[in-house]
Amino acid sequence: MTKAAVPKPDSFDTLLSFALGLAKSSGALVLPYYRRPLDIENKNLGKTAHDGGAAEFDPVTAADKAVEELIRREVEARFPAHGILGEEYGSSRPDAPYQWVIDPIDGTRAFMMGLPTWGTLIALTFEGQPVLGVMSQPFTSEVFWSTQTGARTTGPLGEHALKVRPCAGLAHAVLGCTSPNLFKTAHEKARWDDIMGRTKMTRYGGDCYVYCLVAAGMVDLVIEANLQSFDIAAVVPIIERAGGIVTTWDGGSPMNGGQIIAAGDKRAYNEAIAILQKT
Repeated sequence: MTKAAVPKPDSFDTLLSFALGLAKSSGALVLPYYRRPLDIENKNLGKTAHDGGAAEFDPVTAADKAVEELIRREVEARFPAHGILGEEYGSSRPDAPYQWVIDPIDGTRAFMMGLPTWGTLIALTFEGQPVLGVMSQPFTSEVFWSTQTGARTTGPLGEHALKVRPCAGLAHAVLGCTSPNLFKTAHEKARWDDIMGRTKMTRYGGDCYVYCLVAAGMVDLVIEANLQSFDIAAVVPIIERAGGIVTTWDGGSPMNGGQIIAAGDKRAYNEAIAILQKT
């Protein structure tokens, strides 16, 4: 589990208020693009995969770019000494202690299809450790965020604290994953299949939303691979401060992405990670 690096209370409140403001302004910007015709680019067009074939379709829309541009402008204006890492426009001031890590639309494929499982991810790190995270799903009017000592959500059902639920082991677990295509190697696929076969239920699709459902006590495990830092950084403090755990498959920090496991209960986590670490 990562150790949260949290500034003093008055600074944290200022930073969190700013991040929640970013969620609100980016939500207002992105909704006019949703469930409407989109011009879609393939970021991998003309690239080849490791096996020599065509690289996997990697979509980006005008909405992705517009949201990231908005967030970057607001960060630059309010915190000009902070760094920014975004999916669409890369890194600025990478040596700055504070880094805003942005995925303007996590789940672009879901966004394209009109599914409501995408979200805008906004994280702040200090020297590589999570300070705060926000996930905004403006279509459902939901926001999930980390506080200094916990995590909260607001939406159609009101505002309340987030808390993971007990899960005694894999046989009792609801398992989530965005897509089995995330597992690229035979080893990754074998480990996934082993765990999936032991769980009570598995559902695909979910992107960032399924991670927030771990914090909300609705899902017990999420296992994925080949993630980037901006895919995971924002949900790490949300899950951890709701009482859960997020690591890489080898038990390390998840903040740089890679092979990721998120769990609400250490018992299910321990059983799953023992399988993931099999050679």
